[in-house]
Amino acid sequence: MRTLPSHSRARARGRTALVAYLGALALVTASCSAASASGSRPPKVGRSVLGRTETEMGVHGLAHMAWQGSDPTGTTSPVLTGTSPTTNPTTTTLPDPAPGLVAGRVTVVGDSVTVDAQPALQALIPKCQVDAQVGEQWETGIEALQQLRDSGQLGSIVVVALGTNGPVSVSEFAQMMSVLNGVSRVVFVTDHAPEYWEEQNDAVFEAQVPHYPTARIANWDAAAKANPSWLYSDGTHMPIGGAGSYVWARLVKAEI
Repeated sequence: MRTLPSHSRARARGRTALVAYLGALALVTASCSAASASGSRPPKVGRSVLGRTETEMGVHGLAHMAWQGSDPTGTTSPVLTGTSPTTNPTTTTLPDPAPGLVAGRVTVVGDSVTVDAQPALQALIPKCQVDAQVGEQWETGIEALQQLRDSGQLGSIVVVALGTNGPVSVSEFAQMMSVLNGVSRVVFVTDHAPEYWEEQNDAVFEAQVPHYPTARIANWDAAAKANPSWLYSDGTHMPIGGAGSYVWARLVKAEI
């Protein structure tokens, strides 16, 4: 699988990235599968995330490196029961993907929360293709997925874990689904962040998903609200390898 052209993913940034955080991300990336490494874009730098500077995120990232590679939640975590909204239809056999999609591949596009959950996700779904960037926006996530599709690298199953860094409108949701037309399964992960747009975004997901037979919701927001100790003090991010990261990954896997 070819790496996406760097010039097509370039973005203007206003600040210099903290070297320590980039080092932490490099260590996390090295621990992930080769599929992720070949499918990811270079880390984006210089952007504030949820009102926090990248200096703060750098310290946060170093704390993440305590990942031990084991699932601390066990196999019967009670939080997985009843956390998905009623908008999710009963699971059915996946339809055949459209031509040009990679059958059986799971492509995940996300932001810094997905970076936190990436090792757990890849432990539960080996060789999934993860494109997670700090500060990722909904519209740039659409661009990344479109580029993967155009280059024949997009999986037949797609997980969209975006919205942490800004509001998502109904029209933007429709744009995402247009790019993902013909994908066998699209899983939207609900947002959990102390920002005004969190409830707005999750309401958009719950209202729009029922209109698309292939779409599902993984309700991370409900699980995180019930277990705030899983998160750092910012109320958004979580330790790599912690209970929250594995529940996040399990909720996603359950909807695939």
